[in-house]
Amino acid sequence: MADAVQEFNDYRQKMNEKLLADNNKVIKRIFNLDTNAYAEGALDVKTKELLGLVASAVLRCDDCVKYHMETCYKQGLSKEQVMEALSIATLVGGTIVIPHLRRAYEFWEALEANAAKSE
Repeated sequence: MADAVQEFNDYRQKMNEKLLADNNKVIKRIFNLDTNAYAEGALDVKTKELLGLVASAVLRCDDCVKYHMETCYKQGLSKEQVMEALSIATLVGGTIVIPHLRRAYEFWEALEANAAKSE
């Protein structure tokens, strides 16, 4: 299961490089906007990541959920904090979000397994 994190990151990096290599101004600007939106500001990075996680779950974007789960993990958010945020996403999004909640939980376990292997 821990390989799921590496597989996701490898694929994301490979495809992002291909997309950005096409030198499409709009795509580059969207990527830049996304990066800057999550930078420290009036809200701290942890809060912004939790907001991104909730929005991604409600919109049912598994890749987005994985990205924000990993960033939340790297930012030092606890499993309890992330699951509380995902409980709000499930409340707002309804039962259709539950499959994404399951995959998010599974991905968090993969993140924990990777961290345990690194120790």
